[in-house]
Amino acid sequence: MSDLTAIEKRKLERQLGMGSGYVLNFSNRTLAEFFLDTVGIEIYDDKYNRGTGSKANRMRAFWDVESNYTVGKVLGIIFDNWEEFKDFDSPEQPPDECLKIVQRLKESAPVPDLDALTPYSAEETFENLSESVRKSIEQNRPEEGLDRLHTFLIKYFRTLCRNRGVSVGRVKPLHSLVGEYIKALKQAGEIESEMTERILKSSISVMEAFNTVRNEQSYAHDNPILNYNESLLIFKHVISSIRFINVLEGADAMELSETEDNEEEPPF
Repeated sequence: MSDLTAIEKRKLERQLGMGSGYVLNFSNRTLAEFFLDTVGIEIYDDKYNRGTGSKANRMRAFWDVESNYTVGKVLGIIFDNWEEFKDFDSPEQPPDECLKIVQRLKESAPVPDLDALTPYSAEETFENLSESVRKSIEQNRPEEGLDRLHTFLIKYFRTLCRNRGVSVGRVKPLHSLVGEYIKALKQAGEIESEMTERILKSSISVMEAFNTVRNEQSYAHDNPILNYNESLLIFKHVISSIRFINVLEGADAMELSETEDNEEEPPF
């Protein structure tokens, strides 16, 4: 559940026009579509049915049920698209006090930059993996997403390697893919400092250790599961690296090659 304070809730309710049971200019249909499209939530599910079941009451239930990250993401999208969602009583611009609440919610998420886990491909399995990994963090259960994070990384670095003309094969393990990718970056002259190169190269040994975690301490097999704090550390390190690489590559360079052959993840 989110940790919105009573004062924060009152500020949000006032600006979202929730006093009469509504939420801005949303209808029942558009509210349902909005939640489904942005966070994959069925807002008319029974767990969000509070009191009269009005749109405002469902928003209140959403705040109480979902995590800081998910609540911050939804509110952020509303305020970022204020012109589209505001009603005739709304201010012209989203109030600064509400934007500060959104920023606090997002910054208090267990793993920052979670949106870096975006599959730059329409491939269904890649999209499903990304969504599954994000949900494990949004629900503050990183230990449950370790195996899927590993699988996501396999597909992610195969994509990067293919786009740079590097052969990936069918059984090349994660750390080898990372090594090949870093080598390609170096050869292309895209690493400007020795320190950056060393940081990236350290990821090779980190990803090799992740292979062991995936096989022996995740739900990939019948294992004793790695503890919460160490799982969270793994997520933070991995997502920080992905965020940097996404900026380096740019979204346009991240499309999967048409020669994708749906390899299964190697057992490493």
